[in-house]
Amino acid sequence: MPKPWKLFAAAALLTLSACVTINVYFPAAEAQQAAREFVENVIGEQPKPESKPEGGQGGGMAALGSAVLDFVFPTAQAQSADINIRTPAIQAIQTRMAERFQSALAPHFDSGALGLARDGTISLRDASKVGLRDRAAVNQAVADDNRDRNAVYREIAVANGHPEWEAQIRDTFARQWIDSARGGWWYQDASGEWKQK
Repeated sequence: MPKPWKLFAAAALLTLSACVTINVYFPAAEAQQAAREFVENVIGEQPKPESKPEGGQGGGMAALGSAVLDFVFPTAQAQSADINIRTPAIQAIQTRMAERFQSALAPHFDSGALGLARDGTISLRDASKVGLRDRAAVNQAVADDNRDRNAVYREIAVANGHPEWEAQIRDTFARQWIDSARGGWWYQDASGEWKQK
């Protein structure tokens, strides 16, 4: 019969080995960078330089504590270092959206007829700013663009192996469309109110 301390030691080793966790998280910073690149390519603006936050003091003990915990209870990271937006399907959508923006949508954003909706789509905000003979074509361009927007959010999530990220990809892109909007364009804030940039 094994000694009680050997059973305890074996149980402790099994418990420690069972504490390995799989941490699949949404890489928000990488998604933001991918959204910025995609949106800037569609609307033709140059990306703005990103400022880096300065590091504070007093993080040494926290980092040491985190390192000790990671040693005792290792965490397996199941993540990608980048959000892939360079698949053929995503590139085809981006090309269509850029061509449509230049040929059909840009003047209507500039006039205030179109606005950026809070859900990452676009909306005919003020139909009176579109002539009657152009209204059907603008409505069709909006519908086509929204179909591509919905498709690209889904495609990016799937292309990166996490279809469950679609809502987070959409939210990230919705914020980026607004951040990249030109002065004078309209957008919906979080409460759904229209505001002009």
